[in-house]
Amino acid sequence: MRAVIQYRYGAPEDALRVVDDVERPTADVDEVLIRVNASSVTRSEAMGVRYKDYRFTRAFVGVRRPRRPIRGMEFAGRVEEVGSAVSSFKIEEEVFGIDNGACAEYVAVGESRAIEHKPAGLTFEEAAATPDGSLLALTCLKPAYPLEGKSVLVYGAAGSVGTAAVQLLTKHFNAAHVSAVCDTKDLEIVRRLGAHHVIDRLTEDFTNNGQTYDVIFDAVGKHSFRLCRHSLTPRGIYVSMDLGYGYHLPLLGLITKLFGKRRAAVGIGRYRKEDLSLIKDLVDTGKYRPVIDRTYSMDEYVEAVTYVESAQKTGNVVICV
Repeated sequence: MRAVIQYRYGAPEDALRVVDDVERPTADVDEVLIRVNASSVTRSEAMGVRYKDYRFTRAFVGVRRPRRPIRGMEFAGRVEEVGSAVSSFKIEEEVFGIDNGACAEYVAVGESRAIEHKPAGLTFEEAAATPDGSLLALTCLKPAYPLEGKSVLVYGAAGSVGTAAVQLLTKHFNAAHVSAVCDTKDLEIVRRLGAHHVIDRLTEDFTNNGQTYDVIFDAVGKHSFRLCRHSLTPRGIYVSMDLGYGYHLPLLGLITKLFGKRRAAVGIGRYRKEDLSLIKDLVDTGKYRPVIDRTYSMDEYVEAVTYVESAQKTGNVVICV
């Protein structure tokens, strides 16, 4: 089968290849074999090509090269085979989800993993762009629960996680007021997603506008608790997708939990089946829709990674398999 393989860490053009003779996986007793129609390039996938700023992560994913060389996490496609113990899926059913090795013609996924029936209202490309951002937004916001009735600011509101967070906050969590910070080119898109107030990052610094928020969600991990602290209400919380400079944020989170009123926390992302089922229900009821910036073929995977690395994408980048 065809698949995108990463042979080493480094520049995308040196580290990645599309290979035609990768061994096709088979479905184990508790697995589903999926013929993939579409996958994606997430921000974490693009970062994983170089691991330039997060070299310590190589201790977990492979020191000299990735232990799992097939790229891709998100997938959407049709069931090709089912294991003997699988009861939730049947051959030819359309599914979507997230697991390793998804940017290939076939991927085998455990029935208990983050896999669900594809929402009827989504194309394969839209379904493949759904799990990562929505599940990360859903689970990384957990330190700020409950969110109903709160004022929330989303920094980096035009990315995969940010566009998901805006929709979840306004249409699922019932936040009282959602402010969204993004670049000029993305203002209208984020406004259409449901944000009550949109701030142009390039012309206005939200930390100096005198407004305070119950929650500041840094969906790109590029701000800081130090700069955001005075934009929080007395018992407000700053939640970041990043560990912070020098990986200080977990310790800072512990300190602010024990001392003071305003808190800092790291959002811990999880990919769970029950959460994907919730996202599917939100899609089916018209409360969630993925945002797609660009679509590439598998042969254009290097170009797709390079574009994601540029930090200019709006929403998601999809790979047609």
